[in-house]
Amino acid sequence: MESVYYVLTYACHRKCRHCYDTRFRPYVRDGLKAVVGEGVDNYRRIVGNLPDSMTYLDPSKPDADGNPSERIGRIIMAGGELLIDPVREALLYPALDAVREKYGHCGARVGLQTTGDVVTPKILDELRERGVWMIAVASMDDYHVGMEGEKRLPFMANLKAMFEAAGFKPAPDGESGRDYLLEDGPFHLFFGAQPGQWIAELWPRGRAWENGLSKATMETNFCARWSGARNFLNHGYAGAEVAIEPNGDVFPCCLKTKLPIGNLVEEPLLEILDSLKGHPVFEALNAGDPLHMGESLGWDSDAFIAASHTTTPQGTPYANLCIGCDRLHEEKLGPVIRELRERRRARRAA
Repeated sequence: MESVYYVLTYACHRKCRHCYDTRFRPYVRDGLKAVVGEGVDNYRRIVGNLPDSMTYLDPSKPDADGNPSERIGRIIMAGGELLIDPVREALLYPALDAVREKYGHCGARVGLQTTGDVVTPKILDELRERGVWMIAVASMDDYHVGMEGEKRLPFMANLKAMFEAAGFKPAPDGESGRDYLLEDGPFHLFFGAQPGQWIAELWPRGRAWENGLSKATMETNFCARWSGARNFLNHGYAGAEVAIEPNGDVFPCCLKTKLPIGNLVEEPLLEILDSLKGHPVFEALNAGDPLHMGESLGWDSDAFIAASHTTTPQGTPYANLCIGCDRLHEEKLGPVIRELRERRRARRAA
């Protein structure tokens, strides 16, 4: 599989106004213990139910014989903030060790997302020792307090020096001619929700939604972008990615549909995906075409468009395909997903 986006915990030291999930925030005392404990309780079963192999075929990059080249897929670990003290030792490092135990040294490329402001040289050494292939600093935008405009330049310079001292090289850009997905790294990169970036419009989710920050329109099809649902069923080929929550719930996109398609604490990922193949709703998502995902359930494109219109919490008219997808899940898809889950459960029992 090309990519698994695995959120280990909701614990974070920040409460950013543009965050796509309100559960990402600071926790204290019993609340912190519980939210970290959820990830600790589940990571072994989640990792155990990931595909036995993280390789995939890429037809767009043929080998010398003209066949699709085989590549090593990525497991991207994210939060929250995985490098804060309550999370790092108790959850992140054991989860990294579990992935290494399952796939060996080179069987999966492990990435990690961080805000960057709790990175230290010691932590970088520990991450490299555990085989982290890439560290992505995901706070490079004006929404993160202290990172506005040129304020982030000294921060980036300090981080770059730490990365280079620890052996993390800058990830080459597209103009370099290098294909860093074939390189062993380790790398670092910086990104954020800045204009021109793939998440610039902000998903209509979480605090971004509560604060009226999403600039997406009906022409903004997140489903067809990377980390949208497009190709999520094609787990043996390039383009396939799923998202996982700390409790094991699986979603076809990072935005997360209103309902999960299964749970990795209970069942293997590939069984979940294969059970959805051929179903018109999930094939439409797989095609990056949410507009037509409801046709087999009595929702034509006009009905989906109507369901995609709403108002923001500020009372402003708003329309995006993600809203229609949410409403289809709420009104139609619950019984469908439950039935598919029960069929898988019955097959395993048999």
